Amino acid sequence: MSDLLEIKNVTKIFPLGGIIRKKYVTAVENVSLKIPEDKQVIITLAGESGSGKTTIANMVMGFIKPTSGEILFRGKNIWKMSKKERKRYRKEVQAVFQDPFESLNPFYKIRYVLMGPIKKLKLANSQSEADKLAREALLDVNLDPDEVLDKYPHQLSGGQRQRVMLARVFLIKPKLLIADEPVSMIDVSLRADILKIIHNLEKEYKMSCLYITHDLSTAFSISNYIMILYLGSVTEEGDFETVVKDPKHPYVRMLINSIPLPNPRSRWKGRVKLQDIEIARLEKISGCKFHNRCPEAMPICSKEVPPLIDLNEHHKVACHLYTTT
Repeated sequence: MSDLLEIKNVTKIFPLGGIIRKKYVTAVENVSLKIPEDKQVIITLAGESGSGKTTIANMVMGFIKPTSGEILFRGKNIWKMSKKERKRYRKEVQAVFQDPFESLNPFYKIRYVLMGPIKKLKLANSQSEADKLAREALLDVNLDPDEVLDKYPHQLSGGQRQRVMLARVFLIKPKLLIADEPVSMIDVSLRADILKIIHNLEKEYKMSCLYITHDLSTAFSISNYIMILYLGSVTEEGDFETVVKDPKHPYVRMLINSIPLPNPRSRWKGRVKLQDIEIARLEKISGCKFHNRCPEAMPICSKEVPPLIDLNEHHKVACHLYTTT
């Protein structure tokens, strides 16, 4: 059986312009990831802004094409699909983005937002059945249909708008949800509710999720697996608990140590001082991309790109600390 989704050695390079000498930035470099067909998983893609997370999401959604590598859905390259196959792919792979307001047409009421997929995908045989489906979807995300159906997006809070987008996912019941920073613009007190809804989608409809975030604390409660990116490359990946409890890469250790503890009496033991990533991503870096920010860098780190090696069947790391021992 083929995987539901396979990101296979994908690289994406963007041109930055230049008249005489063109400049380029590598947003994603040689990234691979598999989401199985036979079981549901929530995989976290994590890293700083500029690490390539959203670029990967946009390639999976088919918004931008990889420079090299393939994105396969049930073994089929998404850029070589027939019109019928692509239509099915659009149904089975849905997305929820950081700012739900950008995904909602401000000129249409919420009723229209939900009726669109019901009619397009022929989910109901009558208007009354369509109304019932829309109301049930809103109830599934803890929204009162009578309160929101006839309102415009600007009349709802950010949390309510994000729930509307998740209600749309409940209607379509995709096999894969791409959740790109879905709670970063929502009040902290509401984030747990949104994450619980995503978790319920996985359980109730056997849906997998690619959860994209720069905030590891929001992924603790729902993720099975985590892949941490730095400047477009994988630094470490594996079972969520394994990586978080025993991080191996110096960059990942810094990320984990930067998570504040929910205890006002606990203080950070020191500050994490790193070069500005926006400067780093524009530089031509040989060897390990992190070596000029790494407190444990060795001479080999500036010369050779570290391979992604298996520490065990649940944990991989790309670091010369583990290739030279």
